[in-house]
Amino acid sequence: MEKKFLPGRLVCSIAGRDAGKLYIIIDTLSDNMVQVVDGKIRKLTAPKKKNIKHLMAYSQKSGEIEEKKKSGQRITDLEVRNIMKRLMAETLVKRG
Repeated sequence: MEKKFLPGRLVCSIAGRDAGKLYIIIDTLSDNMVQVVDGKIRKLTAPKKKNIKHLMAYSQKSGEIEEKKKSGQRITDLEVRNIMKRLMAETLVKRG
């Protein structure tokens, strides 16, 4: 697995019905499969499995999600939405 597809990374789907949709990686299942969520449609209770070939990774990453997963703390959908907003704003600033 490439190091850029780790929990907390902002990604964009480039294939499938959800092409163009932004997600955050919440878990890695294998070398080429991850679980992604957005906190609205794809909630933590039903994450979407995606092949990393069908994802484009952004440089923005949330350390909060990775830390909480390692320590066993609970992550909420509200936290995911807020983190996504922050990471998307950082993406726009870097592009701008």
